[in-house]
Amino acid sequence: MELAAAKLKFIETWGKLGSEWGINRTMAQVHALLLISHEALTTEEIMETLSISRGNANMNLRDLIGWGLVEKQHKAGERKEYFFADKDVWNIARQVAKERKKRELEPVLKVLAELSTVKGDEKDPDFKTFNKSVTDINKLANNVDKTLETMLKAEENWFWGSVLKVFK
Repeated sequence: MELAAAKLKFIETWGKLGSEWGINRTMAQVHALLLISHEALTTEEIMETLSISRGNANMNLRDLIGWGLVEKQHKAGERKEYFFADKDVWNIARQVAKERKKRELEPVLKVLAELSTVKGDEKDPDFKTFNKSVTDINKLANNVDKTLETMLKAEENWFWGSVLKVFK
């Protein structure tokens, strides 16, 4: 496979993977293009390479900046904006985990904490089932939250070493 074909395959595959992470396909494809580009790219270069509109490119670049996955850069003497993605996969994984924690897990934890305070008759089977389910899910969600916090603070080698110890 030649480099050009390999790049296109990577961009398409990263787009599919991104949609599994909760990022839309085009956003992930823009990210993929920036990941495999050795230099920062302009909006026009992104539009041309991916065959997307300016509005689509701008919206997805803005979202990627919001996720902390892409940075905007300026070159001296030029008016164009350039976009660059961090190439460190561990940093990318931590940033995606951080954003998903903020957008998905924290709101769930808030609701579960609220639902944990519901009062009821301990003899009522409906209340017992509800209370047990909410308590168990809350415990699991809090453990996931603690694990994510550990990941976000950890260095890559220490984290994977610790995870592997669990499976030995």
